[in-house]
Amino acid sequence: MSRVEESIDVDVPVRVVYEQWASFEDFPQFMEGVEEVRQLDDRRAYWRVRIAGLLREFETEIVERAPDERVAWRTTGETVKHSGTVDFESLDTSRTRVRMVMVFQPNGLAEKAADKLGVLDRQVRGDLRRFKEFIEDHGVEGGPRPTSDSA
Repeated sequence: MSRVEESIDVDVPVRVVYEQWASFEDFPQFMEGVEEVRQLDDRRAYWRVRIAGLLREFETEIVERAPDERVAWRTTGETVKHSGTVDFESLDTSRTRVRMVMVFQPNGLAEKAADKLGVLDRQVRGDLRRFKEFIEDHGVEGGPRPTSDSA
């Protein structure tokens, strides 16, 4: 099993950050390799992703949900094996630390090689950077932040 741990601070209140992260269907907008996420019910989601250039489809189940604090998941089935947590820490009224930990079992030669080369570590780091940009641009309750050219 391999493990990736990354964190990033975002300039958005914890409530808004948590709510955005819990909107899994938005993940393709900021997560590299995530092509589709479809919420199946309150606890399960279908994912279509590219891992080390290979298409993978799988389901995840939410195993823990603590509003404004944590989301934890694991895959179901045999195709892709990983689990993880995302913790949300309020730094002050307008800043939040997002900490992601993923544990996964590389499957096949390409995924094992990508793991050895740190591809997933870089992808998670990049995904968190893109999430920061996304949430800071769109992270106000009720929709996107107004821009100077908004009427």
